Amino acid sequence: EENAPAIIFIDEIDSIAPKREEVSGEVERRVVAQLLSLMDGMSSRGKVVVIGATNRINAIDPALRRPGRFDREIEIGVPDSEGRLEILQIHTRGMPLEKNVDLGIIANMSHGFVGADLQAVAKEAGIRALRRVLPEIDLTTENIPSEILKKIIVTMDDFLDVIKEIEPSALREVFVEVPDVSWDDIGGLADVKQELQEAVEWPLKYHGLFVHSDATPPKGMLLYGPPGTGKTLMAKAAAHESEANFISIKGPELLSKWVGESEKGVREVFRKARQASPCIVFFDEIDAIAPTRGLGSESHVTERVISQLLTELDGLEVLSNVIIIAATNRPDIIDAALLRPGRFDRLLYVPPPDKEARIQIFKIHTSKKPLAEDVNIDTLAGQTEGYTGADIAALASAAVMLALREHIDKYKDPKKAELAKGELKIHMKNFEEAMRKIRPLSKHEIETYKNISEQFGKPGATKEIVDREAAIK
Repeated sequence: EENAPAIIFIDEIDSIAPKREEVSGEVERRVVAQLLSLMDGMSSRGKVVVIGATNRINAIDPALRRPGRFDREIEIGVPDSEGRLEILQIHTRGMPLEKNVDLGIIANMSHGFVGADLQAVAKEAGIRALRRVLPEIDLTTENIPSEILKKIIVTMDDFLDVIKEIEPSALREVFVEVPDVSWDDIGGLADVKQELQEAVEWPLKYHGLFVHSDATPPKGMLLYGPPGTGKTLMAKAAAHESEANFISIKGPELLSKWVGESEKGVREVFRKARQASPCIVFFDEIDAIAPTRGLGSESHVTERVISQLLTELDGLEVLSNVIIIAATNRPDIIDAALLRPGRFDRLLYVPPPDKEARIQIFKIHTSKKPLAEDVNIDTLAGQTEGYTGADIAALASAAVMLALREHIDKYKDPKKAELAKGELKIHMKNFEEAMRKIRPLSKHEIETYKNISEQFGKPGATKEIVDREAAIK
């Protein structure tokens, strides 16, 4: 006031003005009360402006968030593609860029990145360029020759490598690095792959066509089938191929014994997904958090979580460029309200692989292994009826361990065994022995899943499920 006109800027205001009912200490309450009285006293003096900044708006005491104190709330969101390009241009203004550097491509790839993230991208790319010429620089002299300085050029590869390593700030708490999984790494399941490509990749790659034809991509997809058939791998491949951000949630992670915490967790996941769109939210084991309501469960936590999920999926806030993929091996116990169009639009059965798919899976999991000439992939695929993709991966690993055991037992000494590594081969007998240890799905289990898929797949299936829920209630 003595130096008016003045601006008071309070950074991280949530740390000095938290909700009074949530703090235990008396000091925090007095600080909030003092801040409120000072801001009320300033209303007549128009020459002092208070600006507060926070990234936890809901943690601030609500008494501060009313006209007369903080009159306006301005949300500074995550920049769009054009905004990201502008920020990159600012941070690379003085950098020696190679001619082929296209900042537009980098901007399109950096979904969910904020200004600080993009600054880090530019800085790290510059450091990579500097690292290449560092051996030529004499660190004992103060001046660096101009011919060496001219060699410091930031390339497109520098940016592409860096962008894979830097996580968007908005997703740092829940960010899961998407493994380098492509569609080629998944054997068989061509129909399921096609459905996922249409739902996830096409709206991003062919956005203009979707707008022109007024096509609405599905909002949610439920992958169901026996354990180990590749449901989780499918979701990861979809995220990798579409270059979308990926949030992975295990069902039980969201459940909390504190009232309101589970629903808050669901809200936070969707808020972060909207900020970092295009984004895939993957709910693994969704049956743990969304079982059919009214089945006599003692806890009402799951009922509140389901209600929150339904609100997020078709609430007032539009889920733009956010797709929900869920996986379960118990689709029959999932609440029917989630399984209608507009929520989980597509219900995709992921079956155990047929013989052709098993051949592909065996080839994927043995491509880098030293196989003996007597190993016949076709024969192995024929002998593994009922095995899932995970079973075949475990089978290949078990066969390798058996071959290693034989090799190590033969040579005993580690150095000799290492020198004779060229002799190490995986034989057909190793696979056959591994098969005796790893058991496939029983015919009864396969039939059960087949019956469920027929129930979900036929016309009017959703209505039947809703009727079933009504009967339970």
